[in-house]
Amino acid sequence: MIVTLTANPSLDRTVELPAPLARGEVQRAVAVHQHSGGKGVNVSRALVASGLDTVAVLPGGDSDPVLAGLLDDGVPYAALPISAPLRSNVTLTEPDGVTTKINEPGPELSLDEQEALIGLLLDRSRGASWVVLAGSLPPGVPADFYATVARRIRSMHDDPANGGPPLIAIDSSGAPLVAAISGDSFGNISGKPDLLKPNAEELAELAAAAGLTDVHTADELESDPGLAARAAAAVVGSGVGAVLATLGSKGAVLVTADGAWFATHPPIQAVSTVGAGDSSLAGYLLAATNGGTSQDCLRQAVAHGAAAASLPGSTVPAVHQTTPDAVTITALQKD
Repeated sequence: MIVTLTANPSLDRTVELPAPLARGEVQRAVAVHQHSGGKGVNVSRALVASGLDTVAVLPGGDSDPVLAGLLDDGVPYAALPISAPLRSNVTLTEPDGVTTKINEPGPELSLDEQEALIGLLLDRSRGASWVVLAGSLPPGVPADFYATVARRIRSMHDDPANGGPPLIAIDSSGAPLVAAISGDSFGNISGKPDLLKPNAEELAELAAAAGLTDVHTADELESDPGLAARAAAAVVGSGVGAVLATLGSKGAVLVTADGAWFATHPPIQAVSTVGAGDSSLAGYLLAATNGGTSQDCLRQAVAHGAAAASLPGSTVPAVHQTTPDAVTITALQKD
């Protein structure tokens, strides 16, 4: 069982344009797609598509369209009732795959609601193999929320009656992501995850926070997998179990304490990159749950990401729509 937490879920609408975006002009869409979203929700949707057991934990009222969308998609969920409607996000995709996103901030969560959401997650994480903490944080939630949640999960499982602790993956950005390797506001470092899934821009932020002195730009990291591996190694050296860094169309790098690898997929016709990174994480977890090696997990992550980018809107691929055999993996030096 894989449990995901999406603290700031959304109703995602993707509008496909027949031509490049013309600012200030009227354009007609060729298609519109709508899905329940947020990073953790997207991971659960991808896992369900491949037949893996998952539960999406999130806030939301019973009548909220996000929860209705999860029901329609057959995604099991546990929702904390809140009175405010969840946010709506709009994505514009151009014919060449260029994607423009407009994301709302989401409803504010009170301290009581934050604690109740953590309690709901702790309850659902009993017996889970992985817990995924993913996405942005809504207004009112401190930046160290995911670090605090990870620490609480591990603390709960210190009691043998609760079974062994699940592995923890974090996929976020900005201050919540940096806090994942810095510990919570009380200085606790037991919240550091077993897996981080940054993109190139986020990897640069993490490497700087981990103390790497020669930090490079996102473009440089995407263009040079060796640089990306060294940046990820600095993060692993800070106490994180593994870093899966997605590098857009260039592929992905995986770094663990045991090695570093770079994976590429043959070029695909990109339709929409929305949710491609979330699908990559789902592919990694799918392979890990099936007992795959680090290289197996990286291979399936890249295959899932490529398949997602070739599908419209925020559509997630099932495992049979992916082509892991087409992925090439190269071992890298991580220092």
